[in-house]
Amino acid sequence: MSSLLVMPLRAGGPSVLRIAATSSRRAPALCLAGLHTSSIARTPPAPSAAPKNAASSSSSSAAADATTSALSHEGRGSEGAHYNDKTEADISALIATDKAGGWTLMNPIYTESDLDSVKVVYREPQTITDATIRNMVRLTKWTFDKVTGYKGTHITPDHLKSSTIEQLREKGDLLSDKAWLKRIIFLESIAGVPGMVGGTLRHLRSLRLLRRDGGWIHTLLEEAENERMHLLTFMTVARPSWLTRAVVLGAQGVFYNLFFLTYLITPKTAHRFVAALEEEAVRTYTHCIEDVERGLVPEWSDKPAPQIAIDYWRMPEDASLLDVIKAVRADEATHRFVNHSLANLDQKHDFNPFALGEPAPEIRGTIPGFTREESAKYANETQQKLLGAAKEQQEKQS
Repeated sequence: MSSLLVMPLRAGGPSVLRIAATSSRRAPALCLAGLHTSSIARTPPAPSAAPKNAASSSSSSAAADATTSALSHEGRGSEGAHYNDKTEADISALIATDKAGGWTLMNPIYTESDLDSVKVVYREPQTITDATIRNMVRLTKWTFDKVTGYKGTHITPDHLKSSTIEQLREKGDLLSDKAWLKRIIFLESIAGVPGMVGGTLRHLRSLRLLRRDGGWIHTLLEEAENERMHLLTFMTVARPSWLTRAVVLGAQGVFYNLFFLTYLITPKTAHRFVAALEEEAVRTYTHCIEDVERGLVPEWSDKPAPQIAIDYWRMPEDASLLDVIKAVRADEATHRFVNHSLANLDQKHDFNPFALGEPAPEIRGTIPGFTREESAKYANETQQKLLGAAKEQQEKQS
């Protein structure tokens, strides 16, 4: 998910991020969220204060045009800001302090309440395809559990009365720190594939058809990068064996090609499959968090967070590895939410509702995803908020 709506203007003065006004070259079939134009296209512009001069009048007119414009995946602005689309409306809350610097993908930043709000939720299958995907994920998880020795046993106080932690580990009822790392590293090495595959195919389609993509590419590439950062973070805690590396190499080659073909034929199914996998990922990380909090993984009780995690998630310097695992779980919940939401859209025509912003973490972490109608409503509300902020700032400057 990304903030594709702002752009830097460095000509004369500090670098200020400004909202891009949008318009369509032709009568679009879709609105901002990719649904019917009636949901946004016919929204009347809000009354604005009388302009004090020609410049402010032009700016107000541009903002009003942006409010009433409807975006399809072929419309201008659907990929974010373009210098020809800009207005003079500054957003004071989005001021860049540096005139130069590298552009990066989204860095998720969470509060403690955000991390604790994540829940294990599942989307009930609604079609035969959904049910088939659910069974495929269950088979995949069963195979993965066998390979990594994961049973998912909930350790009760009675277990601890009759057996020590070491004995529970020997029986396979409890994972050691090394076993958890092996499972996580394998999981994250595969989890970074879908976003890259989807982003690559949509990128090529955009080039091939000479069309904009409607904001999908950036979100998918962010997902791939986010999963890769998970892997790099845990790689600083433990080094995988050559056997693990070999298994990852083979699994990645097989999964990449299978997912590539799936996304090429039916991207909706591919997104639903990824969302179902992320449901299981949230469940696994929740189990890991519970084990660490209960002292069942004593090696991680006081283990500090790696510096790469502190930098990436903007954590306090005294953050622990447990905080890192909670942040990773929140990311997986976001991927669960995003992929279920994207799977509910028209894959060829709908605008990515998360190109303009992202819902609050407590939403992403507690429900499986948005329906198509909810995505349209969210995108519409986000657009109106941004245009309202731009207009308010514009009036302050006039």
